Amino acid sequence: MNKTNPSAAEGKNVMPASPGADDAVTSIHKWVVSWAASIQGPYPIGNPAAQPDMSRVFPRPEAGARDQSFRLIVRPTLWGRETRIRLSNVLGTTPITFDGVYIGLQHSGAEVTAGTNREITFGGKSGVSIAAGQSVWSDAVALPFVRDASVSDLAGRKLAVSFHIVGESGPMTWHAKALQSSYVTWPGAGAKGHEEAEGAFSFATAAWYFLDALDMRAEADTYAVVAFGDSITDGTASTLNGDDRWPDVLDRRLRALYGNRVAVVNAGIGGNQVLRPAVYPPPQSLPVFPGGPSALSRLERDVLTLSGVHVVIWLEGINDFSRNGTATYEAVAKGMRDGVARIRSRIPGVRVIGATVASALGSTSAAHGFLEQDQKRRRLNSFICTSDVFDGVVDFDKAVTDPRTGEMRAEFVPDNTLGEQGDKLHPNRLGYLAMGAAIDLELLARRPQ
Repeated sequence: MNKTNPSAAEGKNVMPASPGADDAVTSIHKWVVSWAASIQGPYPIGNPAAQPDMSRVFPRPEAGARDQSFRLIVRPTLWGRETRIRLSNVLGTTPITFDGVYIGLQHSGAEVTAGTNREITFGGKSGVSIAAGQSVWSDAVALPFVRDASVSDLAGRKLAVSFHIVGESGPMTWHAKALQSSYVTWPGAGAKGHEEAEGAFSFATAAWYFLDALDMRAEADTYAVVAFGDSITDGTASTLNGDDRWPDVLDRRLRALYGNRVAVVNAGIGGNQVLRPAVYPPPQSLPVFPGGPSALSRLERDVLTLSGVHVVIWLEGINDFSRNGTATYEAVAKGMRDGVARIRSRIPGVRVIGATVASALGSTSAAHGFLEQDQKRRRLNSFICTSDVFDGVVDFDKAVTDPRTGEMRAEFVPDNTLGEQGDKLHPNRLGYLAMGAAIDLELLARRPQ
């Protein structure tokens, strides 16, 4: 199978029309990414949140899943009458065979709304084998329950994407911190994706596995905004199943203004850095970095090959300046400049928005909260605001940081995921609401090319 098609980054219509579709209709539609999850791993390496004990589900992480079915719950930020998914084995070490792949409208929990489950094929076949290091797009599949994509009656609803692993998967590519409940069967349970009932999906998980993107067929003027960042974009300390990360807040604001014309997808990874690690995964003699591949090394997969991208909001740097990073301000600024240049060279007309980094002063996290980190953060924010690198700036620092103390505003500290005191590094639901509200929507409006 071929790797992800780079032309998807421009939103080109790279899939054939459904049988019988009118050519004129096809020509004014394109693929636009509607949901994404930046991959990391292999499982269980990462920074999960509220993850149940999965030792009975995956007894041997190196063996991964064994003859099991997954039902992953995802929330599209754009609806269309056709969709396709991308399955990934990028961080695996052996080929994986998927079959029994289905998509339907989630009813509740692991149950699919009756009559909505549809089989997904790959090159017309019901299964696909994906080599280690590769990912594959599915064929287009019709969603007949989407009666009129221009009507927002499905806004906020979620899809259930189900698939079966034939044999053993080996090390699993995953996104550790979904902050969304999904479901898995017992090992050896076989293919269960066709079942709309929830009974076979015995276990809950707060992570996503193998699935890293979902597109919708959309009108020609539709586009996507990618929120690219670390744990503060990933949503650490927000509400489990609450959809209250700052990109979720932004999505709701844009939908209220533009309807079903703009998608917002989350490309955050907890612990991510702009510069490190240089190689991911590392040689076997070294431990795997829990923050995933560096921002610069994952640009290709998490931004440039997503469909219909027109705006990128980049919020990173605090982890580079932590005790786990120790990067200089100059190196991070150069990395951002180089990354923006790569984005512009690949996506014509793209707008790249820089986001200022909020304070971590006084953080209870062992890696954060010291003065030198804050001094570097302030210098990076000055670069973001005053350089010619970005097309605009979102001032998250002003929205989250208390000017009297230089620390996070007190009301934003208590953790909503686990009900704990918080760490003065990650905002809670209230903090993410403030961040989402601080974005000038005019910065994200489509500009003529």
